[in-house]
Amino acid sequence: MSFNQFLPFVSTVVMLIFTVSVFQRYAVRRKPHFLFWGIGLAMFGAGSFAEAYFSVFGWSALVFFLWYFFGAALNAGWIGHGTLMLLVRKRWRNVVTAILIIGSLVAAVLMFQAMARLNPANYQAGVPISEQYRDIMPAVDAGGAVRLTTPFFNVYGLITLVGGALWSAWLFLRKRVLPNRVVGNVLIAAGALSIGFASTLTRMGYGQLLYLGELIAAILMYVGFVMAGRPEPAVEKEAVASTVPVAT
Repeated sequence: MSFNQFLPFVSTVVMLIFTVSVFQRYAVRRKPHFLFWGIGLAMFGAGSFAEAYFSVFGWSALVFFLWYFFGAALNAGWIGHGTLMLLVRKRWRNVVTAILIIGSLVAAVLMFQAMARLNPANYQAGVPISEQYRDIMPAVDAGGAVRLTTPFFNVYGLITLVGGALWSAWLFLRKRVLPNRVVGNVLIAAGALSIGFASTLTRMGYGQLLYLGELIAAILMYVGFVMAGRPEPAVEKEAVASTVPVAT
């Protein structure tokens, strides 16, 4: 097993720990942003698991569905929406939530249509799925319209997650309180940017860097989440009362 084939296994373990941590917080606090984060992170983990599966066992249509639909398409949008749910208290966030859910259902229908037109004969064992999925999936005009949905989810997720994390970091930095949350939110933003950059390179034909980008993203976001989630000292609670953190 090559080093690049080993990376998805590490990413899967990190995302499993991360996802369980987020769902545990949701179980205790019942805040909707934890729910969306947890679902999005579980999708991220499903994508990493699919990559690990392909590297060892080879082709599986079901695993390909997991990789593309949850890993390549939806996860960034759902994670980013969790940040929106935390930062925005306006009623229009409910409209955005409805759009996200409906858009995900539409993408699911399109994905099932694409699954019926896959060409598994083009699958090459030992080659990362991120480097060959274009040869397996049908073209947009041949039943692969689901490809058109991925930029919307990914761009929305990147803007909300990175923008929200940096905004929260700036609020804490401006108040000069809780430096751990400043650093934590910066790490979350850096993790989101790393996977976004790796995904862009994948679309440009450099898919061999995707697994490394995913692992870096998983580690940075998890460490950032842990750091930002540390409880504030009592003396600083009043100072941060009007500041909205990204991970608490």
